Amino acid sequence: MEKTQTLEEFYRAKDLQVPGGLEKEIGHFNVFNSAEFVGREARPLPYSRRDFYKVALVSGRNRYYFADKVIAVEDHALMFANPQVPYQCEHLSEEQGGYFCIFTEAFFHQFTSIRLLDFPVFRPGGQPVVHLPAAQVQPVRDLFEKMLAELQADYTYKYDLLRNYALELIHTGLKMQPAQEVHAHGNAAGRISTMFSELLERQFPIQSPVQQVNFRTAIDFANQLSVHVNHLNKALKDTTGKSTSELIAERIVREAKMLLRHTDWNVSEIGYCLGFQEPAHFNNFFKKKTQVTPRSFRTV
Repeated sequence: MEKTQTLEEFYRAKDLQVPGGLEKEIGHFNVFNSAEFVGREARPLPYSRRDFYKVALVSGRNRYYFADKVIAVEDHALMFANPQVPYQCEHLSEEQGGYFCIFTEAFFHQFTSIRLLDFPVFRPGGQPVVHLPAAQVQPVRDLFEKMLAELQADYTYKYDLLRNYALELIHTGLKMQPAQEVHAHGNAAGRISTMFSELLERQFPIQSPVQQVNFRTAIDFANQLSVHVNHLNKALKDTTGKSTSELIAERIVREAKMLLRHTDWNVSEIGYCLGFQEPAHFNNFFKKKTQVTPRSFRTV
């Protein structure tokens, strides 16, 4: 699997001038018309993670590969990418259009308490592509055009406006998705659940066959969070409806699927990275959760 693409590498890959002082920026934002890049890329971008967020209006036939998901776009859609989940886009038609903006977590976080991964469209395991009905396409185009115009303006507070436009795009995507139960995070159980999720996600992505997760069991996480394992389990049940072990297993399976599909590492190496000392234990775990062996999943 390719290493994580940095902002500097993104600009170079697009044959764009790298903004000066990029490494010193607290937060970064930019927006583009996709038509500017049609024909520039001779092949699909490598399947990899990026160290920035991306929201795109996709117009045309495309196929997106996200970890263990393959999502086809036949007409218009909003695509949401985050630094934790690798993806790749394959163009299936010559007619391609749309817009996209890129930004870092710090672009939001330095001014607000918003955490982008709290939004379901960015959350690992969520739905990163939202198909747009015809009536929604022009309003989304208008938002991107406002971004392009504002970025060139000399208005003192233009980045506040750009944040608002980006948030409007995110909320447009959220409204297009099925309603989901929203759990309040103001109580103790919610805070424990949030800390658990952050600790779990911090172990990923796995980018080398010698990298290994540090915490694999409910007791491991309870010790790190300084709570009793029963208290952790109850908090997660109350906020997510799932046990600690179920949530850990789901995340490990998701990473396993991604590594099986998009690396050439052998099954033993992948099992080791995910905390299984014996290949047989990883095989049994994966088959129990997916009904197929790791090798079978890789060849499907």
